[in-house]
Amino acid sequence: MKRLALATLAIGAAIALTAPASQAKDLNGAGGTAIYPVLAKWAATYNKATGIAVNYQAIGSGGGIAQIKAKTVDFANSDKPLKPEELDQIHVAQFPAVIISITPVVNLPGIKPGEMTLNGPVLADIYLGKITSWDDPAIKKLNPGVKLPHTKISTVHRSDGSGTTFNFTNYLSKVSPEWSSKVGDDVSVDWPNGVGGKGNAGVASYVQQIQGAIGYVEYAYVMDNKLVYTKMINRAGKTLEPTMASFQAAAANADFTKVKDFYLILTDQPGDKSWPITAATYMLMRTDYSAQQNEPVLKFLDWCLKHGQDEAKALDYVPMPAPVVAQIEAFWQSTFKENGKPIWTAQK
Repeated sequence: MKRLALATLAIGAAIALTAPASQAKDLNGAGGTAIYPVLAKWAATYNKATGIAVNYQAIGSGGGIAQIKAKTVDFANSDKPLKPEELDQIHVAQFPAVIISITPVVNLPGIKPGEMTLNGPVLADIYLGKITSWDDPAIKKLNPGVKLPHTKISTVHRSDGSGTTFNFTNYLSKVSPEWSSKVGDDVSVDWPNGVGGKGNAGVASYVQQIQGAIGYVEYAYVMDNKLVYTKMINRAGKTLEPTMASFQAAAANADFTKVKDFYLILTDQPGDKSWPITAATYMLMRTDYSAQQNEPVLKFLDWCLKHGQDEAKALDYVPMPAPVVAQIEAFWQSTFKENGKPIWTAQK
């Protein structure tokens, strides 16, 4: 079954990612759709190894944040990091799971994957409604020799609270002063135009259905659904394909040792080979849950970080390097305590 179909089924309802476990406590989570393809794979493999089922609602980062605040899930996921002061107020801890990459996708007659090139300012003007046709001079200038149709542009965005939207709009805010002043960046924004789809799957579906459409999705959805992606011109002025190498180049700038609570935004990174719209996706856990509730989640996420790297790479995610995993586990030991004692001890 395609990951698009899996994610569509999961949105808006609690779906068991694995077969129910009869003897072990199930784990319940909610949040972003960008991580869903790899999280589903991790959960299935973990279930085979341990008999523990992981249930996840792919409802968007905003929904995941709301549910962990309301104490209705064991863990949540968000592609938008929360600021340290907000984490303290709501008794939540965050740490990265993998690096995701966000890619523009289009539906244009005669245009093949990677044939068209865009840059940040042009992408912002498209979503602002200033560029309305695919043969606009600004697009033609970036694509000499490409036969661009005189087709109306239809923008597609997320309708739900989305960390993917946060990082996409954060990038547009960095490359377009007008976007920054008129729209800004958040999990939900007041879009100037366009149609909204629920989840990465919803955006992918609308782009496939609407001729002349442009949208933005996590790269795993691009490959799985054979969407027509665009190349991007990055901060260094280099034209790049969305590839594992360009994602890793951007991720190499992520130094979590210099920030509090792993708060780091990775859009528009320097470097000739850096893909411009990358992000860490974060797991959220409550610090005021009991050891009995938090320890099984930490065991699952420890397994994901240490044993799920090959599965992450196979689905075009960038896994956390070993030093970051060690930093995350040290964070767990200092953060999750009961009666003053750490509930987590690093395991091999």
